[in-house]
Amino acid sequence: MEKGSTEKKLVGIFDSGVGGLSVLREIQALLPTQPLYYIGDQAHVPYGKRQPAEIRRFSFAMTRYLLDAGAGLIVVACNTASAVALKDLRQEFPDVPFVGMEPALKPATQQTHNKVVGVLATPATFQGELYNTLVEKFAQDVKILTSTLPGMVEAIEAGRLDTPQTRAILEEAIMPMLAQGADTLVLGCTHFPFALPLIRQITGPDVNVIDPAPAIARRTHALLQEHHLLNPDGNSVSLQFATSGDLNVFNASIVNLLHLQAQPMQLVWDASGNKIQREG
Repeated sequence: MEKGSTEKKLVGIFDSGVGGLSVLREIQALLPTQPLYYIGDQAHVPYGKRQPAEIRRFSFAMTRYLLDAGAGLIVVACNTASAVALKDLRQEFPDVPFVGMEPALKPATQQTHNKVVGVLATPATFQGELYNTLVEKFAQDVKILTSTLPGMVEAIEAGRLDTPQTRAILEEAIMPMLAQGADTLVLGCTHFPFALPLIRQITGPDVNVIDPAPAIARRTHALLQEHHLLNPDGNSVSLQFATSGDLNVFNASIVNLLHLQAQPMQLVWDASGNKIQREG
């Protein structure tokens, strides 16, 4: 297939669940005519507690599925999968442009006035080589506070964006950071931006909260342009959604989080967890 053909202008996006929809939302806003295909691996959510080998296996399988579906660029819209698998994905698929997630430590360290930054992410993200490299590179003179927000991904998956329980999870993580002088918070998990209104209620207006999704959309645009994959034809635009979890629950999340009506597809994993495919 010729590079730059209509099929290869499809952007494949995957995450452990619905969190990456926050990234898709920004990509679609910036590139409204670009065809997008999103996979939420809800059969295995959350990734943050899983072993690296599992996360790599799932990431490779979803990448292959999206490439077979015609994707010309892959967005790993999951901080955990990016931390664990992105380097290996680029080595395995050297001709495919990838966009990955990383905690926005560079802008955070540039924007903080108090030199205290809070980072909210999953355990696997904090344990990854990418995060530690970013800390060494950009945060030498900045105090970094971290929290894994136990239960937060599950709350977002369940649609509990603003409940007393969700607020309690956030307050337990954020209030000690504010008490130590944090004036900038980094959202290091793609699920967390869906709770941004509640987070800002807790932090107040003087704390800068960084959502990385707009920067990921800009990077996606740049790579599509570089590889001649931009789609200017609005007549061929399409949004496709698929999940390995409960189809009705996933569809409700699309309506709730994106305010879109969709007909998501059901995906199933084989027994080994090495291949994902459409049901039937």
